[in-house]
Amino acid sequence: MALPLSGLLVVALEQAVAAPMCSCRLADAGARVVKIERPEGDFARYYDTLAIPKDGRERPDGGESAYFVWLNRGKESVTLDLTKPEDKALLSAMLTRADVLVQNLKPGAIAKLGFPIDELRRRHPRLIVCSISGYGEDGPYAMRKAYDMLIQAESGVASLTGGPEAPARVGVSVCDIAAGMNAYEAILEALIARGQTGQGAAVSISMFDAMADWMTVPLIQHEGGQPPRRMGLAHTSIAPYGVFKTADGADILISIQSDREWRVLAEKVLGDKALAADPDFATNVERVRRRGETDGRVQAVFGAIDESALTQKLAAADIAFARVNDTGLLAVHPHLRRIEVATPSGVVTYPAPASRSDAEPRHYGAVPALGEHSAKIRAEFMPKG
Repeated sequence: MALPLSGLLVVALEQAVAAPMCSCRLADAGARVVKIERPEGDFARYYDTLAIPKDGRERPDGGESAYFVWLNRGKESVTLDLTKPEDKALLSAMLTRADVLVQNLKPGAIAKLGFPIDELRRRHPRLIVCSISGYGEDGPYAMRKAYDMLIQAESGVASLTGGPEAPARVGVSVCDIAAGMNAYEAILEALIARGQTGQGAAVSISMFDAMADWMTVPLIQHEGGQPPRRMGLAHTSIAPYGVFKTADGADILISIQSDREWRVLAEKVLGDKALAADPDFATNVERVRRRGETDGRVQAVFGAIDESALTQKLAAADIAFARVNDTGLLAVHPHLRRIEVATPSGVVTYPAPASRSDAEPRHYGAVPALGEHSAKIRAEFMPKG
């Protein structure tokens, strides 16, 4: 059974995280993705060597880069030096046949290399060009260098993350990931539109815009006179909604979303019918006003029960809860789905993409070695004679 994007050619002039995230999803959906790398390679190849093959062989030199293995499955790699005329000619030949160009060079860089986007659009009317950058193609910050943590800071995301004592980085690259997924969405929309009009498009995605969109609710709250506070694993507007420690040291996060749920928690988990009926705690407004006492009542009970017994009681009462896991516990989580991906060092397993359907199980392509497909692609797009 053909995948949805089978037959499409995507040229990805990319590095790091945001654009590779986008083109990885295109490859997963069946597109042929040709990744253009500098002769020294995408620098994300060298972030670490921690993606170790699952066969458990001792590898004194380590494995592949975790980021690179995650974001570059199913692609072909060709190395080009775009200061050389022959390599520019190869890229030009590829773009003649391409359906999509994804690029995350610094704004203006692709034009300096001889491929201005407006000219590409005139020359190839069906081509969809997607540019990903820190702040967009224009505006006062367009030429600033931008990496994930910088955008977390600039967009205000870091101001909401962590505990009261200081801002913090979200522990995964949310700005890169959001921009990459926005780019994927925009390309799919452009492909649908091209099917109706025959015309391609030039779209631009910025990491800052992606995170400003995510910051809509905190910004509205600020402009409405109640700026959100940084509270760690607690909620500014709801109580109890936070972490409580069990007798055997597990951290359990509960979320009480309504006054009815509070009454269920108080009676069936805390075993306190009087608390369930107490008007001082009957509404969320009152519980937030008495947050310290509310949380203290919950902690007193949770702290006297082992995790296993507590989670059974919470589940039986249909209270929303989660264990505050670390990566070690995620690795053995009973709900974790994994995929297997071939890499130059061997087969690596890691979490499966979120989307599932009733179609046949999807198989994922290999992560390419640097320049693995260069000779094949040169012969295909620049045949001699």
